[in-house]
Amino acid sequence: MRKTLSLAAVVTAAAGLVAAPGVSAAAAPKPEVQWVACPTDVALPGLECGKLQLPLDYRKPEGRRTEVTISRLASKSPEKRKGILLTNPGGPAEGLTFPFYLKALGMPQSVLDAYDVIGMDPRGLGYSSPSTCDMTEEQMADGSVPPYANNSAEVRQRADEVKKIAEQCLRSSSAGELPYNTTANIARDLDSVRAALGEKKASFLGYSYGSYLGSVYATLFPKTSDRVVIDSNLPKGGWDVEGGRLMGRGVEDTFPDFAKWAAAHPEYNLGTTPQQVRAKFFDLAARLDKKPSVEGTDGRLFRFGTFFALYVTGDAAFSGLAASWKAYDTGQPQPPQEFPETPRVQALLAGRLNVMCGDSAWPSSVRTYERNVEIDRIRHPMFGAAAASIQPCAFWPKPVERQVLPSERGPRNVLLVQNERDPATPLVGAQSTRRAFGDRAAMITVDQGGHGAYLIGKNKCANDKVTEYLLGGQRPNDVKCAAETG
Repeated sequence: MRKTLSLAAVVTAAAGLVAAPGVSAAAAPKPEVQWVACPTDVALPGLECGKLQLPLDYRKPEGRRTEVTISRLASKSPEKRKGILLTNPGGPAEGLTFPFYLKALGMPQSVLDAYDVIGMDPRGLGYSSPSTCDMTEEQMADGSVPPYANNSAEVRQRADEVKKIAEQCLRSSSAGELPYNTTANIARDLDSVRAALGEKKASFLGYSYGSYLGSVYATLFPKTSDRVVIDSNLPKGGWDVEGGRLMGRGVEDTFPDFAKWAAAHPEYNLGTTPQQVRAKFFDLAARLDKKPSVEGTDGRLFRFGTFFALYVTGDAAFSGLAASWKAYDTGQPQPPQEFPETPRVQALLAGRLNVMCGDSAWPSSVRTYERNVEIDRIRHPMFGAAAASIQPCAFWPKPVERQVLPSERGPRNVLLVQNERDPATPLVGAQSTRRAFGDRAAMITVDQGGHGAYLIGKNKCANDKVTEYLLGGQRPNDVKCAAETG
């Protein structure tokens, strides 16, 4: 389990709210791609890399620039090629290798023939003008999902910690860029990439945080966005304070799949019924809160590890989680954890904070988070007191632009794909986005757990319907895909 691979975090400086949804990439000088050799860790078969110099603030198209790096997995069938497919893996995180990853996941050759698949490190991340918050290793270890708060005192303690992170971000060498590293501007960057590649329209495929990016892209650019597929969907407001709280609901939705599996595998001694397995969760969390395990891991890390393990379902994933629980239960060491290199984690977490905090205004009162934690500890007892706790965004200046929400205005070109049980982006959030788009959107709901449906969940019904839409452009109506076994 990689604690740093949770969902998102974010940043915002400057003052007053300025509405700028009508700002178009076309208002800026025509962008150009400078094709360059891919960085060593991105140099994968078939990938090309390029850089663009784009406006830091699209309201000032002739002003300061920011560098954005893209990748391209080009179609090798000119006679079948339809255009470009912009992609985003979520996070917010680096995306240069994502086209190659989609191919490795089994993206149909027909889709690879139809599109040049485009990856991008969003502004502030990876090789695109990376951000920093000068975080210590201890600060980075907490990732972008708050630790479980057992009481209000722990929320206040966490508030002191994240206030320091916010102050570091706003004093850092990249602080001048923070107000503009937002989802709205990343969407404008996507349209700039489209223009630079000489395409009249662009299709889009995004997962998790990328679902909100796709929503904003389709809202700001209804005339130049073609087929938009968004998977594992955040609610209509993206990763704002309420979107983050939904992870508590997501764990409650997804955990019964694991509980049923563990009850059917007595070799782990976690219980013989799903109810007993659930009781074991609370027993282990309480024991670890009082007395950390032999590795020094406590109840907070146990809860987070369970949350993160539920991202993937199936025998292999569940057996790993069950083995971890058994080690906790018997006082044995946990398997070694792998973490990305420190410099990349620094940029990843700082870049996430840029986006999260810059997209919307978060409550600034610590008492609000204390109250949210108390409510969600009861409402979603497994993980609610983590998901609802305080983030550095509470100590951010107001965003420079109003939050962009999905709009009903535009073509009927948005297709949501959503697992019924997802620990990070639960179904209720996807339903909120679906309603916000109105007739513009339809949703494929898949009877399976885990984070990620298209290509990731291996459900043939969902995979076929998304592929058919990307190829033929005929968006299906709302539909449910049944669970598949075997």
